[in-house]
Amino acid sequence: MDPQTAATLLPLLGWALHGSVLTRRLASARRDPLTGLHTRAGWTARAEHCIRRHPRAAVLLVDLDHFKTLNDTHGHAAGDAALISTAHRLSSWCGRHGTAGRLGGDEFVAVIRDLDAVDLDALTTALHQPTNYEGSALPLAASVGVCRLVELPVPALTDALAAADAAMYTAKGRSRRGSHTAR
Repeated sequence: MDPQTAATLLPLLGWALHGSVLTRRLASARRDPLTGLHTRAGWTARAEHCIRRHPRAAVLLVDLDHFKTLNDTHGHAAGDAALISTAHRLSSWCGRHGTAGRLGGDEFVAVIRDLDAVDLDALTTALHQPTNYEGSALPLAASVGVCRLVELPVPALTDALAAADAAMYTAKGRSRRGSHTAR
């Protein structure tokens, strides 16, 4: 290659490499490092897109029950195992029908294109299965709040999250192990 061509291509190669590094950093910033789920920012962008395209979408909030007790009794590594297991179960349940995320702590979120296309009871059952940690079974329990966007006057993500949050606390108050749909 002649020196003039090399001098022209070298800065372009540098910018391409720089762009690639920035793209990877942005992608990793939108993923929770522990669970691999989308963070609040990454999930919100996907959820808003889903809501615009799918009028029958639903938003779910999932909160692990007794997580502090599990963490205090078995240690933070066991708590991390519970979070990873919950993330995997929620993500698997969403499959190609939606997107899961972790808001922080023991709170998870999902958006589903059509709640009728999935089995909510299967999610609740999966979230209540013990998880293996260092040869023992850790008990898991979760409360799930659901908001179908068709039940809102205006299908806005913030309103759906608020309704799902209220439904989740209703589920916690009932049994601390179940799901409730906003009405």
